[in-house]
Amino acid sequence: MTIRLGDIAPDFTAETTAGTLRFHEWKDGGWAVLFSHPADFTPVCTTELGRTASLKSEFDRRGVKAIAVSVDPIDSHNGWTGDIAEIGGTDVNFPIIADPDRTVANLYDMIHPGEGDTSTVRSVFIIDPANKVRLSLTYPKSVGRNFDEILRVIDALQLTDLVPVSTPADWQPGDRVIVSPALSTADAVARFGDVTEVKPYLRWTPQPVA
Repeated sequence: MTIRLGDIAPDFTAETTAGTLRFHEWKDGGWAVLFSHPADFTPVCTTELGRTASLKSEFDRRGVKAIAVSVDPIDSHNGWTGDIAEIGGTDVNFPIIADPDRTVANLYDMIHPGEGDTSTVRSVFIIDPANKVRLSLTYPKSVGRNFDEILRVIDALQLTDLVPVSTPADWQPGDRVIVSPALSTADAVARFGDVTEVKPYLRWTPQPVA
């Protein structure tokens, strides 16, 4: 199954380290980051889940819940969380889905054919309050994810959902943004005040308060 941007994220019921949950119900109308890791007790995954746990306050501030998945069983997950806490410096504070029958992995097309096994690649899905997939990223197993980039994308999505702007290349929160082409320059000035027109299709404004 191929998931495209704008698709409704597949719902599922799964056993996790936080008990059995139904995904859409657990999201409860908020944002979520669903990410897969190839296997428990592996080095890159341990650093990634530790990093996720350390970012809980950042996710909370944005109204985002994190949830991880791998094809290992729940006993393995529970045995691994101590290592994650030791390496990451904080207890694991988000659910890890046990997916030994590959139900979630197949729903989200997380299995990498040709790699010689049935473990998941490093997929990331950012899912909005309407359960729509807003971003997907897939990393090879040997490359750890950049969680600062995941937070940056969430900030950009939440801003552009509320205000008629886009974010330019390499944008960081607080940088100037691009006025939507749907707004005339006169309307943009009326709305934002400070608008700089470089081209008729490229107009800058300081990041508005969403």
